[in-house]
Amino acid sequence: MNDPATLAFADLQPEDIIATLDDMGFACDGRFLALNSYENRVYQVGIEDDVPVVAKFYRPGRWSDAAILEEHAFAAALDAQEIPVVPPIVHDGSTLHHAGHHRVAVYPCRGGRAPDLDNYELQTQLGRLVARIHLEGEVSRFQHRPSIDVDSYGTDSVEYLLDNDYIPDDNRPAYESIAELVLDGIEACYERAGAIREIRLHGDFHPGNVLVKEDQLHIVDLDDCRHGPAVQDLWMFLSGDREEQQPQLKALLEGYTAFRAFDARELHLIEALRSLRIMHYAAWLARRWEDPAFKVAFPWFDSRRYWDDHVLALREQVALMQEAPLEWLDY
Repeated sequence: MNDPATLAFADLQPEDIIATLDDMGFACDGRFLALNSYENRVYQVGIEDDVPVVAKFYRPGRWSDAAILEEHAFAAALDAQEIPVVPPIVHDGSTLHHAGHHRVAVYPCRGGRAPDLDNYELQTQLGRLVARIHLEGEVSRFQHRPSIDVDSYGTDSVEYLLDNDYIPDDNRPAYESIAELVLDGIEACYERAGAIREIRLHGDFHPGNVLVKEDQLHIVDLDDCRHGPAVQDLWMFLSGDREEQQPQLKALLEGYTAFRAFDARELHLIEALRSLRIMHYAAWLARRWEDPAFKVAFPWFDSRRYWDDHVLALREQVALMQEAPLEWLDY
């Protein structure tokens, strides 16, 4: 935690942000706004006589330069297919820049609001966009980015939390017991699904990473792009109970299958992937807990109440994974 890059990242100041972009040749006007990102540091920066840009300072130690450049190349390939992603700006021949101990990418600024998940027409449009992302995603594979899988998102998360004493003693027995049942349930879901093809994905495709402005959509933040099943980029747009999710799924897949076939067996993975995300999120908070920004943003993380709720959420997932998957009546 005391390496120079980590210390510089933790102590990133407004003057550092402005100076970095000025050195890169951007004529900053002194205005900046911190955007909603914790894994990296992301800022909207004003530019003299021009529209603002978004500067992304990468967290040290998470991705290699090669992995970051793969993300950028994937975004550029999608943009070349006229898919409305927001790729980084090529500046001085590169999209990734080194400034002291920092690694920085600069993006065009795109505004908008989160999508309305009750708008089935919009859900269908999102389905079409995801399918087009996946058509490009299946062309080749990442060389420097991993997969979403049971080991890295599930088993490793449980082991990290237990080995590092983040769970209060009163919650530990219940967590150990339910975590084992959840991992068993996830494995059972994958067995029911059978051999599923993995492709390059957005990986973290949720409403917060889609911006809607009038009739235009923009897809942002490919920082978590990796390999996985196609349904990973669909399930986070399903909300509410089963009765509410069914028409949402129908709308998403109506759009998706207009461009790419969907393997209905992947529906067995929705609750398994949700369970993995819940487990991974708790471990992510623990792994970042020494970052002062996390203690400010998530002060409840080390409370007994949080772990009571976490165990309850995992119990609910055990039950959901035992239910029949959502139905897709058109397959």
